[in-house]
Amino acid sequence: MSFMRKPDVVHSRAPKNDLGLTRRDYEGGMSTLCAGCGHDAITAAIIESFWSLNVEPHRVVKMSGIGCSSKTPAYFLSDAHGINSVHGRMPSIAAGANAANRDLHYIGVSGDGDSLSIGYGQLAHALRRNLNMLYIIENNGVYGLTKGQFSASADLGTKAKKGDINEQPPIDPVIACIAMGGTFVARGFSGDKAQLVPLIQAGLKHKGFALIDVLSPCVTFNDHEDSTKSYAHTRQFYHPAIHADFIAPAEPIRAAYEKGEAMEVELFDGSFIRLRKVREGYDPTDRSKALTYLNEYMAKGEIITGLMYWEKSTPDLHSIARTSETPLSKLDYGRLSPGAGKLAKIQERYR
Repeated sequence: MSFMRKPDVVHSRAPKNDLGLTRRDYEGGMSTLCAGCGHDAITAAIIESFWSLNVEPHRVVKMSGIGCSSKTPAYFLSDAHGINSVHGRMPSIAAGANAANRDLHYIGVSGDGDSLSIGYGQLAHALRRNLNMLYIIENNGVYGLTKGQFSASADLGTKAKKGDINEQPPIDPVIACIAMGGTFVARGFSGDKAQLVPLIQAGLKHKGFALIDVLSPCVTFNDHEDSTKSYAHTRQFYHPAIHADFIAPAEPIRAAYEKGEAMEVELFDGSFIRLRKVREGYDPTDRSKALTYLNEYMAKGEIITGLMYWEKSTPDLHSIARTSETPLSKLDYGRLSPGAGKLAKIQERYR
């Protein structure tokens, strides 16, 4: 996380939303991520989304697990409630917080390693319960925080920076979440803010579990065994007073293309990904057609972006559990604690 504050300077003509707040009021600490990291572009899109929706920052709960992506909540909405959970366990924390106070806005930021490996079961059950939150996966196909091992979303045949080839098939979070019954599933690209902002806004407004898989290229990692800048090499041959890394600045990757069009985007390592926006007239309310559409273009090596699937009628967790309309955090102790007599009756039902 970042403890470096941004200067408290706001331009006198900075635009304000309906609450009288500027975009600066929705920012957080200074980013400590690599220059040009796609995660910072996602942060900018999150800030823009909350600002333009006129959401009061103190009515937001932001959560994450462990990883580069999980540092993101430190960089937006400094006045919001926030917590870093342990690796892969953010959905459980989100469920508990949401159960206690249903009146707040919940946003979880995770990574492909945090969500699709150790946290895959947690993600599945948050989706199954239709927990009312926006869940963003910052997907770069590697464990960037630990220097570039393949993650569960790495494509088959992908080469690591050191030349290793991934021989395991990937987990596609969009296909997986649609198949598991997700009610709002979308994919974006960190370099396409024009598309990403409305997706985030729609996810925040969705009643239930909204998942957005955002492709976010990792600018660099350099800790393989053949590198003279690796931890192992440094520990063996050097005795520095402090440990310091230098990562050359890079320009963020941008993309602009129309609905139905495809575009090749060159990544930092010289490789390419091919993005295609959903075509005009695409129906995001048909689950089976959405899966067929995604698989059709996956076979062509193309990554579909946009709103993949949306379902309005499915009840969220509070509707299913028939919880109190008043948040538990606002109920008095007498209602929260019914007493030993009623507790004994409840326990008797399970004997």
